[in-house]
Amino acid sequence: MGVGALNESWGDRLSALSRGEIIGLLVVVAATLFGAGFWYMRSLPQPVEIRAAVRPTAGPVSPSSSAIFVDVAGWVKKPGVYEFPEGDRVIDAVEQAGGARKGAVLSSLNLAAVLTDGQQILIPEPVKASAAAASGVDANGLVNINTADATQLESLSGIGEVLSQTIIDYRETNGPFTSVEQLLDVSGIGDATLAEFRDQVTV
Repeated sequence: MGVGALNESWGDRLSALSRGEIIGLLVVVAATLFGAGFWYMRSLPQPVEIRAAVRPTAGPVSPSSSAIFVDVAGWVKKPGVYEFPEGDRVIDAVEQAGGARKGAVLSSLNLAAVLTDGQQILIPEPVKASAAAASGVDANGLVNINTADATQLESLSGIGEVLSQTIIDYRETNGPFTSVEQLLDVSGIGDATLAEFRDQVTV
């Protein structure tokens, strides 16, 4: 059978189908093609979705690594633990704690030192006058020539057992010294001797 005859045969068959039959045929063909395409897509390997693990948060968020915590204690207005950025100094910590209270002894601190994490800064309390008098040595380590005992006086440069007792005898006889220079009135102490310990004493 020739090509022309085949075309004529399919043409006769299609013309013999009603419109509804043709639509139904098209629906079947379309469904067949869709099913074949869906099966093909299902057969392809599927990408795997990767999700980052999410850990539950327990407690407060940790501070940044650049933050440090310092305990400011002692003779300040608001003692406590404070947070500072790296590079801050002791003076910043004292100010953050409200500043030193009246009479605080800051001479024992290096206010320019850089703060470190976990550090404690203790601001010394003022030494009471009665305690200083009783000890014979003030808060700065100076020997009080009016209250020091013989041993404390002997710790001074150029002062031995004899001179220390002479100083005690002088103040008991004449009353307290009114100035360090009054030591020149003590027998055995001259300008050279006084110069040796002048910066070690007070009244």
